[in-house]
Amino acid sequence: MAFLRRLLNRDESPAPAACTALDIGTEFAKALVFEIDDQGKGTVRGVGRKRQGLAHMQSGTVADIAAVVDNCGVALQEAEEMAGFRPSQVVIGIAGELVKGFTTTLTQERRKPDVPIGDPELVKLIDSVQKEALHEAERAITWETGLPHVDVRLVHSAIVGASIDGYGLSNPVGFKGRHVKIGIFNAFAPLVHLGALQSVASQLDLELLEIVAEPYAVARVLGAEHVRQAGALFIDVGGGTTDVALVRQGGIEGTRMFALGGRAFTKSIADHLDLPFPRAESIKVDYARGLDVERRDEVAEIVRDDVNVWAAGVELVMEEMAAGEMLPARIYLCGGGSRLPEIRAAMAAERFWKRLPFARPPEVSIMAPDQVESIHDATDLLVDQQDVTPLGLAYQAIELQTSEDPLDATLRRVLRAMKV
Repeated sequence: MAFLRRLLNRDESPAPAACTALDIGTEFAKALVFEIDDQGKGTVRGVGRKRQGLAHMQSGTVADIAAVVDNCGVALQEAEEMAGFRPSQVVIGIAGELVKGFTTTLTQERRKPDVPIGDPELVKLIDSVQKEALHEAERAITWETGLPHVDVRLVHSAIVGASIDGYGLSNPVGFKGRHVKIGIFNAFAPLVHLGALQSVASQLDLELLEIVAEPYAVARVLGAEHVRQAGALFIDVGGGTTDVALVRQGGIEGTRMFALGGRAFTKSIADHLDLPFPRAESIKVDYARGLDVERRDEVAEIVRDDVNVWAAGVELVMEEMAAGEMLPARIYLCGGGSRLPEIRAAMAAERFWKRLPFARPPEVSIMAPDQVESIHDATDLLVDQQDVTPLGLAYQAIELQTSEDPLDATLRRVLRAMKV
């Protein structure tokens, strides 16, 4: 984070700061080159993409570093040539079943409520939250992999909220009270996944600003206050994974990912119709766009059956994330896979939402790039839901340039001390 702030604040360069967002998806490597002005607004100047090979990515994670570097290099070159400049810094998204994101909330009763909270007390509280979060992530990933010891690393961290005796605060230092509450969102991933992305950035000769869990990035792009307060579920249907993020009570409570996305739908079409994978992909894309395709009725039946399986996976994830509480009645869809009309229909179907703790039928909508706040697309090439994720990563880079509040500054000090 400090790298970008130094870049933005240096006096010797009056030009806007520039950065790259890199979305290393299962189907495509996507790159955005954008500028950030002194008002905290972004302008996309270049867009590039390169299709990944079938063996290059596995369920949203890098399977062949050298091949992925080559693909990203092609996407970056296209974006940089369009923009007319090459930023030195990059924000990269991370996805995959073993990327765990959740908010840990800790409430502590103070023995001396009449004494103002000091910085050491706040540091100790944040330290306790982070250690608890790390242990929870280690337990979850160890259980899912079946391995006794998995090296788990923190991807990124953010303060969700803080309060004293129910009174919301941006900085508790100096306040008196008995019950201090703080919530921190953390995303963790196995070192093998995180290290692969670090290697990609290094081999592309880019300074890595931050790696961000992609569902977190998507859930942050709709900055409207009513969305944050009313809550929402964000579902990103990618090529190899489906990412789900839950926003409730003003903050991101958690993210989950499972390994079922658009590539599985393509494979079913290829298997059932005895077609080469590229031909099946072309048929699926045309079908999703409402174009005439050969054997349309058969394609529709195959997609419908696969979406039913997919919806069952989403249901399990949402049930886990709900944790016995009501889910917000808004569902936002994005990602290339969400083009399939059956995806939206499945989320709006009564048989789906009736089995989950919704107070009323959820309002299901498709996210569009022009809904992303603070970013203008000067290329006019970001036109559908698959472009929301790279824009979400760009949005994260822009957020990094804003002045850090005291809670975030304290969090960074704790993380440096922990060396997570």
